[in-house]
Amino acid sequence: MPGCTVNHPYSPMTNPEQQPDFDASLEQAQAASTEPDLAQKFAELEARHAEMADAYLRSKAEAENTRRRAEEEVSKARKFAVEGFADSLLPVKDSLEAAIAIQSATNEQLLEGVHATLRQLSAALERNKVLEINPPAGEKFDPHRHQAISVVPAEQDANTVVMVLQKGYAITDRVLRPALVTVAAPR
Repeated sequence: MPGCTVNHPYSPMTNPEQQPDFDASLEQAQAASTEPDLAQKFAELEARHAEMADAYLRSKAEAENTRRRAEEEVSKARKFAVEGFADSLLPVKDSLEAAIAIQSATNEQLLEGVHATLRQLSAALERNKVLEINPPAGEKFDPHRHQAISVVPAEQDANTVVMVLQKGYAITDRVLRPALVTVAAPR
């Protein structure tokens, strides 16, 4: 048929304005197919973000609670740290008060009571890890545990303890008070 045009997709058209825009149609089809994918991905990401934000807030709250509990425990430990020590000293105080209450005690009875009270006090200190520093004569002078009051000539090695003037005390390895000692002078 002469002069007749067929609108077939594969046949060339004589009028270019009547040609379909394949590129625009393809873009529209791709955009239509990707819009649900993007919306779905966005919804998934939003849900994951909300989940992560919730987990973060819970972790932050847990850390804050742990910190607060630790601070309370440290505060209580400081406040009541002396409780055990004080409890072990109460019998010593009771013994001293009992000794004062006896008006007609003899010197021997008083001396016996003082020795018993000293044993109670020593036991209470040992239970609480307060240990004597009482170096024997001839022990090497230790400046971390001993305080030299004087250096004296002696018939023993130099820099050794000659005599203890006052006992020292330590809690475990920490010196509360060094022992006051005299030290042998070098010969």
